[in-house]
Amino acid sequence: MVEEEAHPLIFFITEISAMLIIGIILSFFGLGVLLSLLFTLAVYALPFFVAVTAGMAAFHSGAGVIGAILVAALAGGATMAIWQIVFATVRSPAIRATVALLYAVPATIAGYSAMHGLAELSMPSTTWQMIFAVIGAICVGCAAFARLAMMAPPVIGQGFSVSPATPRLSHGTRGS
Repeated sequence: MVEEEAHPLIFFITEISAMLIIGIILSFFGLGVLLSLLFTLAVYALPFFVAVTAGMAAFHSGAGVIGAILVAALAGGATMAIWQIVFATVRSPAIRATVALLYAVPATIAGYSAMHGLAELSMPSTTWQMIFAVIGAICVGCAAFARLAMMAPPVIGQGFSVSPATPRLSHGTRGS
């Protein structure tokens, strides 16, 4: 009996193909995770910008590294707290929309920067880089605005509620 040996090139091609397929799948998964992180963190762009600005100002005024970190944490936390207090106490949809836009504009700028950076890596045409960057900015800004709107408590008089004053239908009667 003659034993046939498997040709090593066949296993090599199979291993390369499997690694390419796994690599492509993991790349898409990683891209999805990064984009999800971008959309999630875009809501917090304004408090982050305020924290970095306050921290840098404190550091350059001589507060040191620890003092700058404390000032940055307090400034970012205060910005988030003020936003939440405004949304909890103000019932005017116009003021809420204005505050949400104040938070969504830095998120839009961050989305533009992120997408422009990704577009520069993947395509040589500056026109298409700008188009994708603007589309990314619009998507991130809308996502940030929607997330901010979902975080807000509903305005009184909107939505559904069940109270003792709400008439309930009984199971046994129809229309009576």
